[in-house]
Amino acid sequence: MLLHFVRTACLAALFSCSFVADAAVKRQAVNADVLRLDAPIPVGPQVKVGKLANGLTYYIQKNARPERKLELRLVVKAGSILEDEDQQGLAHFVEHMAFNGSTNFKKHELVDYLQSIGVKFGADLNAYTSFDETVYILPIPLDRPDNLGKAFQVLEDWAHGLTFDDAVIEKERGIVLEELRLGKGAGDRIGKQIWPKIYNGSRYAERLPIGKEEVLRNFKPETLRRYYRDWYRPDLMAVVAVGDADPKTIEKLVKAHFSKLKNPTPSRPRIYAEIPRREETEAVVVTDREAGGNSILVRYPVQPVREPDTVRGYREQMVEGLFTGMLGARLQELSQLAEPPFLRGGSALGKLTPFYKSFNASAIIGPGGAPRAIEALVRENERVRRYGFGAAELERARKNMLRSYERLYNEREKTDSGAYVAEYMRNFLQQEPIPGIAAEYRYATELLPGVTLDEINAYARRTIPANSGKLVIYTGIERSDSPPPQGAALLAALDAAEKAEVAPYEEKSLGTQLLAQPPKSGSIVSETEDKALGLTHLLLSNGVRVILKPTDFRNDQVVMSAARFGGQSLYADADILNARYANAIVASMGLKDYSPLDLSKVLAGKAAAVTMGLAGYSEVLGASSGATDIDTMLQLLWLRFDAVRRDEDLFKSFIGKQVEAARNRLAQPGARFGDTVLAALYGNHPRAPRPLRPEEFAQIDLDRSIAIYRERFSSAKDLTFVMVGSFDVKAVKPLLATYLGSLPTPDLPTTWRDVGLRPAKGVIKRAVYSGTEPKSTVSLTFTGEAPFSEAEQMRLQALVEVLNIRIIEVLREQLSLIYGGSAGGQLGRIPYGNYTLSVTLPTGPENVDKVLKATFDEFERLKREGPTAADLAKVKQNWIQNHRKALRENGYWLGRIQSALLDGTDPAAILTHEERVNALAAADVQDAARRYLNTENYVQVVLYPEQKAEVPTAPAN
Repeated sequence: MLLHFVRTACLAALFSCSFVADAAVKRQAVNADVLRLDAPIPVGPQVKVGKLANGLTYYIQKNARPERKLELRLVVKAGSILEDEDQQGLAHFVEHMAFNGSTNFKKHELVDYLQSIGVKFGADLNAYTSFDETVYILPIPLDRPDNLGKAFQVLEDWAHGLTFDDAVIEKERGIVLEELRLGKGAGDRIGKQIWPKIYNGSRYAERLPIGKEEVLRNFKPETLRRYYRDWYRPDLMAVVAVGDADPKTIEKLVKAHFSKLKNPTPSRPRIYAEIPRREETEAVVVTDREAGGNSILVRYPVQPVREPDTVRGYREQMVEGLFTGMLGARLQELSQLAEPPFLRGGSALGKLTPFYKSFNASAIIGPGGAPRAIEALVRENERVRRYGFGAAELERARKNMLRSYERLYNEREKTDSGAYVAEYMRNFLQQEPIPGIAAEYRYATELLPGVTLDEINAYARRTIPANSGKLVIYTGIERSDSPPPQGAALLAALDAAEKAEVAPYEEKSLGTQLLAQPPKSGSIVSETEDKALGLTHLLLSNGVRVILKPTDFRNDQVVMSAARFGGQSLYADADILNARYANAIVASMGLKDYSPLDLSKVLAGKAAAVTMGLAGYSEVLGASSGATDIDTMLQLLWLRFDAVRRDEDLFKSFIGKQVEAARNRLAQPGARFGDTVLAALYGNHPRAPRPLRPEEFAQIDLDRSIAIYRERFSSAKDLTFVMVGSFDVKAVKPLLATYLGSLPTPDLPTTWRDVGLRPAKGVIKRAVYSGTEPKSTVSLTFTGEAPFSEAEQMRLQALVEVLNIRIIEVLREQLSLIYGGSAGGQLGRIPYGNYTLSVTLPTGPENVDKVLKATFDEFERLKREGPTAADLAKVKQNWIQNHRKALRENGYWLGRIQSALLDGTDPAAILTHEERVNALAAADVQDAARRYLNTENYVQVVLYPEQKAEVPTAPAN
């Protein structure tokens, strides 16, 4: 049901919804003339839903986006909630074993095979375990005839063919324990104290998916197999298949591979744990000196999710979405005060489990403290409960929701398969209806206009209970100079807010248009075409250039960008903070006569956004809109050049939030670690890309930041705008002439300045002691000079990808030293030809020496031998698959054209990408390893827990 996307993605609601539909496996047409509220919600014609005799459910849909690819999922309606006492953590462990040997794929064979056809482990091939489900994710390219059959063999093996070899279990035990270690920290420690309260004594608090360390260390292999036998059974499984394949062929494969699966006799009942209702109000205060911030949660009583299965129920869910959007706007307004009661707040219905929900009010807290935040949240909830919303608020929310539905409907033939897969998974797991976007768009267009203010306000009174047992939770940073609030103070603030006199909300009178009239239009001086790339080049009368690429990739999407050189580099060191934050400050204050919240009200029902910023050596502009909102997007862009707004209260609010975030960051072990890496690389250079300390924000001057913004964005000189998406060139040309052709273009410098930022030379090693958990992280950063070219960039990226494969194969699979790690790298040409290659490896303190040795051994092997043919083939195949998909993405074309303009490269290279990938040789990667893995010039930083006393050194190289 696409209402899920409308409410979460488009209204930014803080909850998810689902429906129970008894009609989920049978079709029933909705009357084409009269939409009856009591009509059941049917399964849409876009999907085939079936059930085998053994109870396995399947969903099949033909969808050609992306082309030549099929998204497969094996969904198991079993997770950690079903573990026995001696199995805590084993639902998740079973998921790990799915990649470590099965009837038809011995250990490593599965991952090797899938990587060989372009499926990347982690990014593509993956799985997850939750309380109530385990899901296996398998995207399959269909450019080879045998891929489809093998993919279904993989699914079948996952369903009933895992081998659970004792030796493999023991090796995987180390990897899972590393994952457990990686998750330790303030969040884990706080969670263990608050989950029992949140779930109110329910079994959910005792069955966190990661499990218990003592179980993971000591379980017998048979205990793991027992979980698999009990719960991996067809009556708890679904196969979801959406993509560019024949549905009849897919259905045959489902039946061939899954009809023979049998349910165990007897079968254990699949239970869903209950969450008791809280009768009394209670406050819980939990602090930790490594916490990432301070927050408050007011959880109203849990209630069962009574899922509707009719059109009337769907309408009720749209009412819920309208309510959430309007309440969210009220709280956003509070967060923009000069001294806001909270940094960010929200109130909404939220799901705890598939069958329980509650109304929640939550906030990230700043200097105002928890009592003030509680008072503001609860008072606003009370204001809504007592007086409801206004007509203007409802009309804006309705416009936004209708536009969101319209965009989803417009893209019904261009929606990615992954979106449909997620929808069908929710139907299986939570019984969410799947009538299809055509039916849902009809529900929205016919039902939303009839939603009344009285109805919304009655819903608010039902949803926000007046007198009820609540749970108030404060979590925060333990600080000696700032004691946490007492539970009694939180309860007092809650009680006072509920009893306080509140006045009705006062709606601010706003205009309805961004511009009273269009600016005086410029003109198009010349027009040329690049037929090979499908581009139209325009030169406007003010010297601005435009490159247009109309596409059919989406039906309701337009993206735009522009960039030129200059940026922060043009300003002195004394001005760097003002330049660095100029755009964020200007954006935080709104536009013209409108605050950001006011602007969102004026733009209700529109899909348009513009961002602008000063990067280190350039200025960048980004914009997006729906196909019918291009005029609005261009008006916003024009105003960004002309109508800077000064608002001291919003500036204070912005700076206050930055200071609090910087202050909170310092409590985290990773902050000292990251700061040390940057300090080792760049010393105290004022241009180093480091986070600011709290006290440094006092150096930022509002008027100077505005002045810098105006200096750089008062002129469109030397800008080339690139527009890609669903538009007609003839139709947009007058708009471009009006808004881009009228931009001022006075002279200003549009070249970058070398500010002397260079990484340190030689071998530098640092150790950081921070954090109480037994966790370490190894960071290796290689830097130096290198000539920039697209070919060299490809060689460096190939080296990075090979390193990522080897990190997983050697450090994780062979040595069990890490759960995950990664390499990254890039070439740059400004201010000089340069490279950066970094490797990050989380591990245990006792394993640091082993990790370093294994990593440097792998570096030397790559220099000596180069990559294996198999590894290089995996990289190339994945790149080719990704490129083919990206060629149908507007954003990919926009990025490639814009990069070519800045880098001075040929945009036509996009058409020969596959040829250049196929021409990449092992010797190219070996040469890159020798060039970029220079063991005489790198920075090594290792994070240790506070009690670590000795620092290992890297092996001699």
